[in-house]
Amino acid sequence: MDKLGANPANSCALTPLGFLERAATVFGDCPSVVYHDTIFTWSQTYRRCLRLASALVSLGISRRDVVSVLLPNVPAMYEMHFAVPMSGAVLNSINTRLDARTVSVLLRHSGSKLIFVDPALLPVLRDAFRLLPTGHPAPRVIVVEDPHEKEFPPAPAAALTYERLLEKGDPEFAWARPASEWDPMILNYTSGTTSAPKGVVHCHRGIFLITVDSLVDWAVPPRPTYLWTLPMFHANGWSFPWGMAVVGGTNVCLRRVDAAEVYDTIARRGVNHLCGAPVVLNMLANAPEGVRKPLPGKVRILTAGAPPPAAVLYRTEAIGFEVSHGYGLTETAGLVLSCAWKGGWDKLPASERARLKARQGVRTPGMAEVDIVDGETGRSVPRDGSTMGEIVLRGGCITLGYLNDEAATKEAIRDNGWFYTGDVGVMHPDGYLEIRDRSKDVIISGGENISSVEVESILYGHPAVNEAAVVARPDEFWGETPCAFVSLKQQGGAVTAVTAADVIAWSRERMPRYMVPKTVVIRDELPKTSTGKIQKYVLRNIAKQMGPTTRGTNSNSKM
Repeated sequence: MDKLGANPANSCALTPLGFLERAATVFGDCPSVVYHDTIFTWSQTYRRCLRLASALVSLGISRRDVVSVLLPNVPAMYEMHFAVPMSGAVLNSINTRLDARTVSVLLRHSGSKLIFVDPALLPVLRDAFRLLPTGHPAPRVIVVEDPHEKEFPPAPAAALTYERLLEKGDPEFAWARPASEWDPMILNYTSGTTSAPKGVVHCHRGIFLITVDSLVDWAVPPRPTYLWTLPMFHANGWSFPWGMAVVGGTNVCLRRVDAAEVYDTIARRGVNHLCGAPVVLNMLANAPEGVRKPLPGKVRILTAGAPPPAAVLYRTEAIGFEVSHGYGLTETAGLVLSCAWKGGWDKLPASERARLKARQGVRTPGMAEVDIVDGETGRSVPRDGSTMGEIVLRGGCITLGYLNDEAATKEAIRDNGWFYTGDVGVMHPDGYLEIRDRSKDVIISGGENISSVEVESILYGHPAVNEAAVVARPDEFWGETPCAFVSLKQQGGAVTAVTAADVIAWSRERMPRYMVPKTVVIRDELPKTSTGKIQKYVLRNIAKQMGPTTRGTNSNSKM
């Protein structure tokens, strides 16, 4: 057997793009994408994606060029996941909640050649272009019109819009298969909140593996009706844009996610699968009686993005949803841990079942290994449910690395063969993992990763702020929100007359809304170590003792 191995017939490049071609054959007349009264079939979606890939090539887009998208969950956003890489280009999905400054940083760092944008986000994009360095070419802009949004005027007759671009494309286009399965396909940014962003690059092979793995782990059946409550810009919707093509699912697009719309769509479209951060579960569980509608049947929810409180899981399942819980990062392209359910747990009380389900769990079938290691020794921590260490991963869907950031790549992907997540957890005696803390500088709010260092750096720009430290404070709706502790400068022997409300208002003008501290605590001095470093763990404890903030309120205080 030593003479047998790879050959031209068995070593073709793995890519998820072929899933769409197969879907057009197997599920051709079945609905693929639904948006209001617009319904496409899988055959139509395949042809539209070929047209778009062809049109991109005709515009001069070539292999490894970056094409960005700034879109909500509309049909075009779904099509981009196939069409852009079918042209040979790399897809870059940008968080629609970012401010112009951050969008500008991402466009500059990625070297984007072209960007598709929703009319509602044109003002942000125009401001982002104005912030690009002198001489840096702005990407070409193509507006994706939404006929269901009446407040935006139609594009001028001469403007090249998304649908007009598709008309120019060839529906028989021979799409660009990757020369190698290691060719880059996706560029995502870890948070998009810093002036030195980390661009995560994924290859065709990794996306293929995470897509198949996610379908197997969640046991997705043929022809599901999948509701897009999870933004597709969040790690490409955890790989389910490609996954739905495998199983011939119906993608029901939602431009806006609120409880009334979600419940109405579930009932009207017969939705049976959806994904979302715990904040979505909380929204559904706490919806008023008049908004909540009876579920048409079993509706399965996959949640991740932040550790879900057991109480939220309990309330969500109490109204009839079947919740699964997983863990992943931008660097893994989807969920690589899941709380695989054991039959014996069904006999436990509901509160105990929720506590067990809140754990991040075990590796998915497609992941090679997961461990928790001691930061000093690098050895596995005991399986005692209390000894904390860093979560490390090994598997085929791990990122190729960070774009133009060799140092960060080497820091995360070590020579010992492990990817270091920066997340801290414990291993329980039964082999199930649980996150006990996030990396010290990250706050997870509604599934968004917020760098506390970035918020602090902006706060330090306030003329009255002397010191600033930002930590997570529990929040009833978002899970966590930024809580800023600041001390003020003295002028003429007196402390500057600035209130917490002033700091919040100032912050709103300088950072994305989800990054703005919901709580500002003004102190005479921040606690420090003997070497002068701010003791964040002290502040974290204070923030926890303050209790959770409630939706729609800001908490301001002086201590």
